[in-house]
Amino acid sequence: MTAPTQGRIDDGVHRFPLRVYYEDTDAGGIVFYANYLKFAERARTEMLRCMGLDHARLRDEAGITLAVRHAAIDYLAPARLDDALVVATHISAASGAVIEIEQEVRREGALLARIALRVACITSAGRPRPLPPALAAAAAAALSRHDPNGVKDHAR
Repeated sequence: MTAPTQGRIDDGVHRFPLRVYYEDTDAGGIVFYANYLKFAERARTEMLRCMGLDHARLRDEAGITLAVRHAAIDYLAPARLDDALVVATHISAASGAVIEIEQEVRREGALLARIALRVACITSAGRPRPLPPALAAAAAAALSRHDPNGVKDHAR
């Protein structure tokens, strides 16, 4: 048996493939709007893994968790049952306790949704905490490799 895919990082952009299942859709066979947030979360989690980090390690070793503080989504076209999608993710800024992330969901190159997030690094008590060194270094490395033209040029 093979392990689930982590996707891959090229030029500072993480690409995560996924398939739309029946459970992701509404009665009309269209992806339910809130499921784009789930797709985006999976992609961000796998991006961390590709960077040599994961949520359990951040919690156990650094005493932090990552919490979405702000999310803005533009829905441009619907995804449907059985579609093969790619979620492209890149870090657009990182400082203090905050990482800004941009994500796009595409089907065969066509842009379906654009998501902008502000993710805060917090303690178990919910207090902001500066990014731990490993996460700050991974974010800086991703920023240095990212093409400033944006995700759209790399997400296909």
